Amino acid sequence: MKLNRSLIISLVLTVFLSAIYRAMPNRPWGFAPQFAIALFAGALFVKDKKWAFIIPLVSMFLSDLLYQALYVNGLTEIQGFYTGQWKNYLLFTSLTMFGFLLKKGKPFQVLAASLATPTTFFLVSNFMVWSGGGGLNRPKTVEGLIQCYADAIPFYGNSLIATVVFSAILFGGYYLLNQYSAKKALVK
Repeated sequence: MKLNRSLIISLVLTVFLSAIYRAMPNRPWGFAPQFAIALFAGALFVKDKKWAFIIPLVSMFLSDLLYQALYVNGLTEIQGFYTGQWKNYLLFTSLTMFGFLLKKGKPFQVLAASLATPTTFFLVSNFMVWSGGGGLNRPKTVEGLIQCYADAIPFYGNSLIATVVFSAILFGGYYLLNQYSAKKALVK
């Protein structure tokens, strides 16, 4: 995928706006664009993979910074930074690899990756919460693990919907931008 100045500006704006959106009060739990950004960055930065990992990580970090500022000022109960957070960052950043599989960004591939990304995060992150004694501190039994997954279903449902919606916006917008640029080039 070819990068031009307007695409770079769009990416920077996307990162900042998504960070602000994720930290907005009263947003449905899990309904955030970060998974879609990870997919899009993975698909966009095939040759320079470091940017594929940096872009979603910066978006996540900025939103956690906003969360922390709100928390310190008593405006939310959600901390931006917490013990063991590096594990979530590592897991989240690794999900960018699903974007590497999107060679041509075909709609079915994007949809499949949009479902696989939050599902993988849901399964792995909640297993980590359960095994580490976090969350609601469910017992270390099969039933406790199932309870831990059940606790996170609202977050998971919203993250599935959000990833599909925001992926459609990012990949669809990129497709339309390329179509517009191609038509513009033909006119010249």
